[in-house]
Amino acid sequence: MIIKYLTFLIGIIWSYSIIKTQSIFSKKAGLLFKIFISKVSWFTFLAAIYFGYKNFQIKFVLIGLIIGLIIVNLGFYFLKKIINQKFSEKQILNFKRFFEYTLIFLIIYYVLF
Repeated sequence: MIIKYLTFLIGIIWSYSIIKTQSIFSKKAGLLFKIFISKVSWFTFLAAIYFGYKNFQIKFVLIGLIIGLIIVNLGFYFLKKIINQKFSEKQILNFKRFFEYTLIFLIIYYVLF
């Protein structure tokens, strides 16, 4: 039973972290991210909730959902704080551009081939 609940929590944390990542990207990369990746993450998020609902009491599903959302939000908060301390604004912007263009290229490559 503990392994099932941990699987439920990991599914919630994984899918919500991908959904939360969407807000970081610019409009053009965010659109591609939203179409190709975020839709799958929302499906995974809802499937994890359904899995929890079928296997546990609603109280444990809500507790797991709240814990998962808090963990992801705290993780993003502290990661943002650490990144802003270690890197300059220019370095962060350059990495973000590189990552966005790489993501766009990989999605186009995946769709075409």
